[in-house]
Amino acid sequence: MDINTTVGLVAGFIVIATLILMGGDFRMFYDIHAVIIIFGGSIAATLIRFPIGSMLHGLPLGAKFAFTMSRLSARDLVDELARIAEIARKQGPVGLEKVETDEPFLAKGIRYVADGYDLEFIRDNLERDRDNFLMHLDEGSKIYRAIGDCAPAFGMIGTLIGMVQMFANMTDPSKLGPFMAVALLATLYGALVANLFCLPIADKLHGKLLDEETNRTLIIDGILMIRDSKSPALVREMLLAYLPEKHRNEEGEPVPA
Repeated sequence: MDINTTVGLVAGFIVIATLILMGGDFRMFYDIHAVIIIFGGSIAATLIRFPIGSMLHGLPLGAKFAFTMSRLSARDLVDELARIAEIARKQGPVGLEKVETDEPFLAKGIRYVADGYDLEFIRDNLERDRDNFLMHLDEGSKIYRAIGDCAPAFGMIGTLIGMVQMFANMTDPSKLGPFMAVALLATLYGALVANLFCLPIADKLHGKLLDEETNRTLIIDGILMIRDSKSPALVREMLLAYLPEKHRNEEGEPVPA
């Protein structure tokens, strides 16, 4: 679980709730008209930008990866691939059938090598899998960013609607309060939806996309070297190039040359 996303959201809600409770209660800050204009309007505008299939796939995928971490870091993957290369050198491809890993993409590559598929087949399939996954994750990031861009704009639209209704009913003081609530709460909801949830999630997904691209490319290169019967030491040295300089000399799992 990505604890930073959870802690950030909880902390944000606590700050807002604290300020609300210091000056009243939650009932003062709820208005169904403002909810309709923000969520209905933002989703409608996003539907114009993206196909319904992309939204149905991108929204849950984005939410999933915003709150989860990769099972293995790039450093862990280097050590894991070096260990697998050592097994392949000692026992041959058949020995890889018993290898277990928590990373599904790596497990797929190991299975391809163990089953004896040729180099080009392994490269083409893994690269296609990587590219499709990154495309869907990028869609999720763009959809959350689109909603984050729309929400403040629809908050302003809600404010303008509330102001028009308020000025149109100046002769009836009993209606001024509800219309002013719509005007102000629509802006508040739009700002919260965009700046506390959607835009941070979009940025988080973009960062996850870059990490996943590095990790999956690292896995592909490692699997291809193992398929090509490269030594564990060479596999490790080649894959260390994917790591930042400060992480390349960290203590890892020793692998014989």
